Amino acid sequence: MAQWHGISRRKSTGGRRVQARSKRSTEISSEKQFALIGEPKRKIYSTTGGNTLVRVLSDNRCSVNSKDGKTVNATMTNVIQNEANPNYIRRNILTKGAVVDTDKGQVRITSRPGHDGVINGVLL
Repeated sequence: MAQWHGISRRKSTGGRRVQARSKRSTEISSEKQFALIGEPKRKIYSTTGGNTLVRVLSDNRCSVNSKDGKTVNATMTNVIQNEANPNYIRRNILTKGAVVDTDKGQVRITSRPGHDGVINGVLL
């Protein structure tokens, strides 16, 4: 169900506030969408000013920077550690700072998949 994140019609005191404008389509959002490990899927959202925002809904590939400066693609299998929320580990939710297991080794995610639209990480 859609959620509206605009200015309320009520003040904190309970009085009415008369809006000088109508609702904007950029103030509408959906339920929280997490980036998961799975088949690659992205969604494009419209933001204020005609800009767009790309969100990763699911992906199984990430760009990995190694210690010698090389960047390679790796296939993710599961989440090993996530300090944001311990429940994200068993649900395989990708966030910034999560440690994932890949075919190249363990990788810490450095990008924000829900905001950047890509998954980048560094090899541990």
